[in-house]
Amino acid sequence: MQALLRARLLVSSLRPPRVLFSSDHGAQASLSRAPYTVFQSPNRNNDNLLGFQKMMPVGSIMFVQKEFYCSGIPDSHTEAVKELYDKMLESLSQQRSMPPNAWLWSLIDNCTNVDDIKLLFNILKRLKIFRLSNLRIHGKFDCNLCGEVTKASIRAGAIDFGKKALWKHNVYGLSPSLVSAHHLLMYAKQQKDVSLMVDTMKLIEKNNLPLQPSTADIIFSICYNADDWELMNKYSKIFVKAGVKLRRTSFDLWMDFAAKRGDVDSLMKIEILRSETTTRHSILTAISCAKLLLLQNKPEDAAAMIRSVNQILPKSMSSKMIAEFQKLVEKWPLEVIKHQKDEDIKESAAAALQKNINVMLVLLADMV
Repeated sequence: MQALLRARLLVSSLRPPRVLFSSDHGAQASLSRAPYTVFQSPNRNNDNLLGFQKMMPVGSIMFVQKEFYCSGIPDSHTEAVKELYDKMLESLSQQRSMPPNAWLWSLIDNCTNVDDIKLLFNILKRLKIFRLSNLRIHGKFDCNLCGEVTKASIRAGAIDFGKKALWKHNVYGLSPSLVSAHHLLMYAKQQKDVSLMVDTMKLIEKNNLPLQPSTADIIFSICYNADDWELMNKYSKIFVKAGVKLRRTSFDLWMDFAAKRGDVDSLMKIEILRSETTTRHSILTAISCAKLLLLQNKPEDAAAMIRSVNQILPKSMSSKMIAEFQKLVEKWPLEVIKHQKDEDIKESAAAALQKNINVMLVLLADMV
């Protein structure tokens, strides 16, 4: 048995080592002549950083280290970003120390294109590995950094990278937060990008980020501007189920949207939720309630609602009240009719609304 074991060891020692990351025949030849040794790192905590066996050719270890720290660098990038990236890379790979935090923040601030963001995420990944393997730091970067990375990704047009900042389990050491999600949602609102809003909401749910009233404001605004009642209805149920206390601004959009559709049932349910949250009406919720009463053939009650709210409004708000009242009279009936599919219902709804509005106008003649 001992003779057989010695024979196997002799064959293994004569066999040329495998090259891990190169097809360069010159490199293979030089590595085949490299003596075997134990990889010794200046920092013992990093001895097995790459997950390979310690007993490897010296040349191959040097080659693997270079490949690990330099692979995947984009071709096009901002000069300032590349300089900072190289300095941080040198600190990690040669000096074996964490680069100053100011370098990372400066790199983030200087990102202007997708390739800059690729460099940013590349260095974040290496920083996480270095923190874990050399410094034994298991925690992630703070939420502020995650938010700034998301903003930089949006600014550079790298939305997919911005979405990665919301992943609970990621290789970049980022701590997902609702603030980061809001950056994406605000961008979706500015660009009128409903698909991005839907994707972001899925990430919020999947990564267990808590919903807030400010989230509802953004979501309702996007759905309202996109004239997508189905999405508004879907997300309103999610927020209510999660126990989110909606703001007046959210109720304004939600009730106004339901009123434009002439949706009596939805208006009644929303008004009940609103009254449980706040007793005071805003101008839009008051006008929406007046519209509900008109749809229910109660023009006297609609007039009383508008008069009571108008009396308690400060003078600075009276012009807005008059503007919304004019929209109710001139534009709202057309919006309701537009959302009715049955032609017969359109005709009857138009006649009923016109009649009820005329009665209301007579009762509010002194105010108009």
